[in-house]
Amino acid sequence: AAVFTQNVFCAAPVTVSREHLEDCGYGIAQAVVVNSGNANAATGERGLAAARETAAIASDVLGCAPTEVLVASTGVIGEHLPLEPFATGIPLAAPELSVASGGANAARAIMTTDTRPKEAAVTFSGDGIGYDGCTFTVGGMAKGSGMIMPNMATMIAVITTDAPLAPEVLHSALVHSVNQSFNKVTVDSDTSTNDTCFLLASGKAAPDARIAEGSLAYEEFQAALDALTQMLAREMARDGEGATKLVTGKITAAANDEEADLAARTVANSPLVKTAVFGHDANWGRIAGALGRSGAHFEQQDVSIDIMGIPVCRDGLTVEFSEEEALKRFEEPEIVLEADLGAGTSSTTIWTCDFSYDYVRINGDYRT
Repeated sequence: AAVFTQNVFCAAPVTVSREHLEDCGYGIAQAVVVNSGNANAATGERGLAAARETAAIASDVLGCAPTEVLVASTGVIGEHLPLEPFATGIPLAAPELSVASGGANAARAIMTTDTRPKEAAVTFSGDGIGYDGCTFTVGGMAKGSGMIMPNMATMIAVITTDAPLAPEVLHSALVHSVNQSFNKVTVDSDTSTNDTCFLLASGKAAPDARIAEGSLAYEEFQAALDALTQMLAREMARDGEGATKLVTGKITAAANDEEADLAARTVANSPLVKTAVFGHDANWGRIAGALGRSGAHFEQQDVSIDIMGIPVCRDGLTVEFSEEEALKRFEEPEIVLEADLGAGTSSTTIWTCDFSYDYVRINGDYRT
């Protein structure tokens, strides 16, 4: 199963992978080929041919059909993708697929401006849910640290599981998880041309079974997948370009889910909020200003705001607090910003990071 960028200016590997999944987001695949350094985006028919040839090279090495190979690229936009590295690299990489260190090597290989690889795994027991004696695993890797904003983000994620799910059921689970994780991450409000998340299920843990959507086993699988994708999403935000802090934004008591999301995204994307976090400045007025222009409906006299657990605004008015205590709390690696809108019962959480001097340096120098 797969979900892709919603950017109209999508890259060639996105188009080709969609084709291989018959434009419905799910099907049968046996391999994923990922390259970093070149996005193969805005490359026209030549780019499509390169993506298809990449799949063909891998299929020859692995002994499967080219349509059973999915492809993803990340890097600079507008440059043609040379095929020579694939012709030499894929035969060298294939024998490493069964090596214990292969997953960690792959997580490093797909990095671009990331400062560290991003991997996670979750297991759950089949006991009491119809699969006694079975242990299921969901594991994955992701890359992404800039041009991060749904849908989805400048990210590539590859997730695998040994749980037995049919393709269409797998896709339902993936869409749900992505909406609760990768689509709740923003670094700089830019949506990439190459965003891709693949989820492959081998069924190896229970080869003669199928987990049905809505069953207890499906609920356990969904919970494990949600936990995994949220771990990876948090790591993407934590590793945002030039970031010094992971920022978790929580909106409660919004009028509805859409408005909760609007409010959370506006705060998370505010350069003034993000630079205040970098400067260790508990300037709640910047949060209030972002909420007020978000499009969410509320009355300012109903709003409460907390920064790192410190009440800074109640009933829309300032609350005295210790600046010294705030400075201490800004030393924590994760900064939590909370706003209660007093307008309903909906809530959401979104992950972002601060803006530092290095964000400008990294993106100013990215291509040249």
